[in-house]
Amino acid sequence: MNNKERLSGETARDYAFRVLKDNIVSLELKPGTLISENEIAMELGLSRTPVREAIIDLSKAWIIEIYPQRGSYVALIDPKMVEEARFLRRILDCAVIEVACEQGDPNIISRIEENLSLQDFYLIREDAAKIFELDNEFHRLIYMAAHKEIVYDMRSSIMIHFDRVRTLSMESVKDMKIVADHHAMYNAIIAHDKENAVEMVEKHLARYSVDEYKIREVFPQYFVQ
Repeated sequence: MNNKERLSGETARDYAFRVLKDNIVSLELKPGTLISENEIAMELGLSRTPVREAIIDLSKAWIIEIYPQRGSYVALIDPKMVEEARFLRRILDCAVIEVACEQGDPNIISRIEENLSLQDFYLIREDAAKIFELDNEFHRLIYMAAHKEIVYDMRSSIMIHFDRVRTLSMESVKDMKIVADHHAMYNAIIAHDKENAVEMVEKHLARYSVDEYKIREVFPQYFVQ
């Protein structure tokens, strides 16, 4: 499991939650993996209580399954949950990018341009992990440009279902068309073209449906049958 530094002011429970979530999304903790409270607590330098609380929080988002007397396991990927997460993201992302087109914060939009330059840099190097990280930051910046940071945070738990598939897509399909999608979204924002911006969000999020067969063919053991 990849550990991360604890943030200033972060509670033990929030720290454990963030580390577990990030490792589940990155597939360091693969679907079906048994989670040991003791081992995680030792790795993070925490007591078992905040780790147990973080596991319970993730179970409420159906990402961890808790079985009395048997233990806690990372849930297998359920295509129904993935589709529900994608549906919610489509609704929110389309609405937010329209706001960004109308009244996007110029300072944040400049940061989006910087983010895209880094995506291009790592695209040449075929660094899928770094592009995944920049992809998350790109979308967060659009929410920030529209002054909808709280909405972004509220959607984060259910997005874990969709984000695991995004990770698998980069590993199995090796398709980096998402970077071109991001450039098109940015161009629509600076052109104040809401219609094209929404169209690009729809296209961007539809890539999972196109890739699903290939992903499940390569990683059948990770999915609910």
